Amino acid sequence: MFATHVRHSVALIICITIALVSLFLALSFGAADTSIQDVFNSFIYLNDASFTSRIIFELRVPRTLLAFLAGAGLAIAGLILQTVTRNPLADPYLFGISSGASFGVVVLMAFVGISAGFMLSAAALLGSLLAMSLLILIATRQQGGQVESMLLAGVALSFLFSAFTSLLLYWSEPQAVAAILFWTLGSFARAQWATLWVPFLVITLCTCVMISFRRQLNAMLLGDESAITLGVKVHRFRLLMLILSSLITAVLVAMCGGIGFVGLMVPHIVRFFISQGTVAGLLITSLAGGTFMVWVDVLSRSLLRNQELPVGVITAAMGSAFFLSLLFFRKSKV
Repeated sequence: MFATHVRHSVALIICITIALVSLFLALSFGAADTSIQDVFNSFIYLNDASFTSRIIFELRVPRTLLAFLAGAGLAIAGLILQTVTRNPLADPYLFGISSGASFGVVVLMAFVGISAGFMLSAAALLGSLLAMSLLILIATRQQGGQVESMLLAGVALSFLFSAFTSLLLYWSEPQAVAAILFWTLGSFARAQWATLWVPFLVITLCTCVMISFRRQLNAMLLGDESAITLGVKVHRFRLLMLILSSLITAVLVAMCGGIGFVGLMVPHIVRFFISQGTVAGLLITSLAGGTFMVWVDVLSRSLLRNQELPVGVITAAMGSAFFLSLLFFRKSKV
């Protein structure tokens, strides 16, 4: 027991170190030529008003922090869904949460013309809660196989909201369509210091709630009947966890657009190396998601000269390749 605790603590310290180093190194990548020494000098001389320092502190630092928060939040949201459904392939996209949040934001952008501010977060939250309400309503009608019904209903709702979003794009003005399409593919270009506290607060609170309920989450992995035997109010607890996942997804969709596969891939990878039923395991999952997204953002800014690739395109390509290879090697072992 003591050896396991030490191993988890060492793994957590290593992940924290990697995350901090990644955050620092990522600041040297971008359209403007800046070296690691420039980044270091900007932090040493905080009062420096040079052009390089302004680029780093006004553009790259908030963007990198938002990328880290997005990765950490999506990893936690995916872990929540995978735990309460006992399905390692569950994520906010599979359950229609992200599609519902995107639909809410697209409605606001198409009809009202608002493309920034807290109204986007509110619209995304309403859309995700609508998707979750429909999901829970459908699942509770099938008492015998609630988890299976949730998975099937989530996939159907994801396609449904995507269809509504496409229909709105078809009716919108060409200029609005271009802006909405770029937003739906995911980007951290709109990161600002003024709004960065919103995802930080939401993700931190939801992670703390998840850590406080880690015993119940571990019980859920044993099945509904076993969890009920251990004193867990399964339906109420599952609803709470789904609302937490919806809240995280809604805030991140409003600020970053659609970014898929992170909540699906990162918890699955971390699960290979460490148990996620401990405090260290939960924190490592969030740190791994944040570090992964920081380097994905670096790729989006660096792959093409003087252009920026949408982050969602990169995560979709990497996630698809990862799971296809995973399925292939599992089949080979069988």
